[in-house]
Amino acid sequence: MQALLKFSQGVDWISIRLGKLSMWLILITTVISAANAIVRKAFDISSNALLEVQWYLFAGVFLLGAGYCLLQNAHVRIDFVASRLSARARNWVDVFGILLVLFPFCWIVMDLGWPLFMRAWESGEMSQNAGGLVRWPAYLMIPVGFAFLMLQGASELIKRIAFLTGQGPDPLAHGDDDEEAKLAAELAAQLEAQSRQPGTPGKA
Repeated sequence: MQALLKFSQGVDWISIRLGKLSMWLILITTVISAANAIVRKAFDISSNALLEVQWYLFAGVFLLGAGYCLLQNAHVRIDFVASRLSARARNWVDVFGILLVLFPFCWIVMDLGWPLFMRAWESGEMSQNAGGLVRWPAYLMIPVGFAFLMLQGASELIKRIAFLTGQGPDPLAHGDDDEEAKLAAELAAQLEAQSRQPGTPGKA
C-alpha cells in the first residue's frame, strides 16, 4: 500500500501541474479574446485562427484540468445526500463510482477519441474556415485529457482504499471543514438549545 500511495502522490503532483497550466490557459484565452475583439472593433480586422485558438485553449482548460478538479474534490456531488452519510459510506460510494462509472467512461472516450486524432493527424485535416487551424491538436486533447482523468481516478481510488483499510487519512475530510456547513451546524445547535430551555416562547 505504501508503494501505491507514493504512486498516488506522483499522480497528484502531475494533476496539480496540469491544474496550474489550466489556470494560465484561462488567462491566455481571456487576453486573446479581448485583443481579438479590440482589433475587430478598432480596425475592422478579424482572424479565424485567433478565434479557433480560443476554442482550443478553452477545450484544454476543461480536458486537461479535469484531473485537478477530481483531486480537489470539486466535481458535482449530491451534498444533501453525501452529508448524511458516514465517512466510510462516502468513501465506499466513491470507490464504486470510480470503478463502475469513471473508469469505463474514460476508457470509452479514449477508445473513441484516439482514432479521431489519428485520422486528423494522418490526413492533415484543417478547419473548414478560411485561415483556420489544423484540427489534430484539439482532437489529441480528448484522449489525453481523459487519460489524465483516469490516472487521477486511480490515485483517488488508492487513497480511498487506504482510508477504508486504516492505512491513510480520509480523503474527503476537507469537505467537513466548509465554513457554511459549520455555521449551519452551530445555528442548529443554538436553536436546539433554546427549544429545550423552559419558558421558551411558542411552547405550551
